This record gives sequence, structure tokens and C-alpha cells, in this order.
Amino acid sequence: MQFKKIAEDVQNLVKTHHEWMDTTLNMIASENITSPAVRKVIASDFSHRYAEGEPRDRLYQGCKYIDEVELIAINLAKKLFDAEHVNVKPVSGAVANLALFTALTKPGDTIMALSVPSGAHISTAKFGAAGVRGLNVESIPFNQKGMTVDVDGMIKKIRDIKPKLILFGGSIFLFPHPVKEARTVADEIGAYVGYDAAHVFGLIAGKQFQDPLREGADAISSSRHKTFPGPQGGLILCKQNLAKKIDNAVFPGLVSNHHLHHIAGLAITLAEMLEFGEAYAKQIIKNAKTLAEELHNSGLNVLCADKGFTASHQVVIDVLKNGGGGQIAKTLEEANIIVNKNLLPWDSIDHAKNPSGIRLGVQELTRLGMKEGEMAKVAELIKRIVLDKENPLKVRSEVIKFRQNFKKVHYCFDSALEAYRYAELKLG
Repeated sequence: MQFKKIAEDVQNLVKTHHEWMDTTLNMIASENITSPAVRKVIASDFSHRYAEGEPRDRLYQGCKYIDEVELIAINLAKKLFDAEHVNVKPVSGAVANLALFTALTKPGDTIMALSVPSGAHISTAKFGAAGVRGLNVESIPFNQKGMTVDVDGMIKKIRDIKPKLILFGGSIFLFPHPVKEARTVADEIGAYVGYDAAHVFGLIAGKQFQDPLREGADAISSSRHKTFPGPQGGLILCKQNLAKKIDNAVFPGLVSNHHLHHIAGLAITLAEMLEFGEAYAKQIIKNAKTLAEELHNSGLNVLCADKGFTASHQVVIDVLKNGGGGQIAKTLEEANIIVNKNLLPWDSIDHAKNPSGIRLGVQELTRLGMKEGEMAKVAELIKRIVLDKENPLKVRSEVIKFRQNFKKVHYCFDSALEAYRYAELKLG
């Protein structure tokens, strides 16, 4: 076997992937693209190194510059989110959720979270991280028509079952969740309130969504690569009284080395969001609302028309009568329009391969500089595939031509050095 040839094949596949992505309209709601400055530090020597322990108190030598970068990331996150304590070590959003479960619960405890068909991430389900922790998971009552939490039903259920943790957030996240209402009843029974902000973390950073910490959440877990356009990984914000529990759950509990090149990328992204985050988040929401309205006007069954469709980066469409989410997503991909199939609250989890819905996110298109006018064009291209049944190859040629004008990443610094100088200025 020619192993050199295998290595070359992998390089060519990655190169081909890059070339393809540059010709697509990528609307996977759980993805984004990092800035050139972030990509540069991700490819740095930090990717080769190890740094167990806390900054300036490591179990390894050779970390003096790594320590300073991690401290910059922590302090910028505290500033951006007005958080008492920050842990940047989780290596994914799922690990951040598991750390939250480890710190705030014990095996056998009951927690409340949305069900997967109602939009929860799999890590909060019995077959995910919550089950790994040995937790009993009860569903938060959900208003299917409004695509949000049933507040009265939630309050009643909290009082009835007395969970140890009430966890908000989800993978379908169109509207804010009732943190304030849960806080009041949680205090009655001695429960924690958590918030998985993975999808809306960038919108919270840009002050265009709810502010969970101010509304009463004890802790926020998140990934950092969706509306927050950083390198992949996780992060936890919490009140100071939970700092030791959270930190111990993360290290040495669940994370050894914490992907130091991504910490450097996170620090740059935090600086970018302090400078550009509000403008970026505002444009994301404008774009999502415009895309939803244009798709609705074209005849597609966009959810929550009576509520303005969305208050986040996401647009959700019921395409069951058009062939189902699995089939539609596959056909759109043939046209270089990348979306994902998605269960809707009325679907059985057994229908995951071809559920009723598709989910669209506009955060990546927004970061490439697209605005409301471009959203109208995107909606037209989708309509031609889903409703008009045009040949996907014909539409693909138009998508490729359309994308030629949107290659540059916006809402970011020109260089890593500029980002670090900005961070120093912000931190004094």
C-alpha cells in the first residue's frame, strides 16, 4: 500500500471540499466560518502543545505564552457577556453540557429539557450526555404552534416533579425561552436554571437576543461556532458561587488538554465580537426575517408566520407535502444549497431520516456580506427547487455565479495582531 498516496489523497479531498464550499450557499444553522486571523492561529504551533491545569499554574512547562492567551480569552469573555466566571476549556458544546450536568447534578437526579422533536440538542436527551450522567430527563412542555415553551405547563411541571436542573436552549431555537419565569419557581424548589446557548451565543454577544444571566440563569453552556463565529469548542459562563464546581467538572473531570490553538482562535473571535458583534447580530436577524418572509410569500410553509417567523438566525419550514425534509435537503444539495433535514415537534423520532422539516441558518451567509437583497435571491433559488421542481444542476450554475461576489469574511479584523492589540486596549 502506498501510504504517501493516501496522504496526498486526503490533502486533495480537503482542497476539493474548500473549493466546493466556496461555491455553495451554506445554511447549516450550526455552522459558521472563522476569520483569516483565526485560521492563522489555529494552524500555529499551539496546535502541537499541552497545557493541563490553570494559567500560570500548569502541570507542564513551556506554557508562558499559552497562559497569556488563555487569560485574554477568559477576560474578554467576561467583558463581552458580563459574566462573573468563565471556563473556556470544554472541547465541544456537548462536553460543556456534560460538565454542567456533572457540576450541578448527581446520577439519578431529574432534569427538565426540551424533547428532541421539540428542538433539543441530543446531549440533553436520555440517549445523550444526560444519559451518560445517569439522569432522568423530563420534557419541558412545548407549544407546537408557537414553537416555544409552554410557560404555564412548564411552571406546573416544575412544581410537580421538582427537578434538580431546568435546562433551556435547543437546536431549533426561533424565540427566547422563559428564563425569568423558571427562575421564580426554581427558587421555590431549590433547582438550578441552565441555558444551552450554542445556537444563539453570537446573538446574545451582540445584544440582540435575551440575556440569560440577567434573567436568572445560574450557568450558560455553549459551543462557539454557530452564530458566534469562532473555532469549534465549548465554553461555560456561570455565577461565581458555582465557579469551583464547574471548573472541577471540566478539569480534571472531563477535559485534559483543551485544544490550545482553538483557545487562541477563541480569543481573536471574542475581540471581533466586542468590536463588530452588535452589527453582525443585527444583520443576522434582519436576514433571517427577510428570508423567512420571502419563502413564505413564495408559497412554502414557513413556521410561525403569525409571530414574525423568527427572532434568531433560524428559519424552519415544514416540507412534508413537498417530499419530506430528507429528500428536499438532498435535492437542494445537488443545487449547492446546503441545509439540513430536521424533526418537527409533531414528528416521531423514528422519522429522523426523512422528517417533516428543514432548518436554515443565515449566519454564514451574513458573515460573507449578504444582506436583505441577497436573501430574496436565496429564497427564489430555494423556491425553484422545492416548489417549481427545476433541475438542480441548472440552479447550481446560478448559485455558483451568485457566490462569486461573496468570498470575503466580514465583521472581523484584518490580522491576528490587530485583534490582540484590540484585546489589550479593551482589557487595559
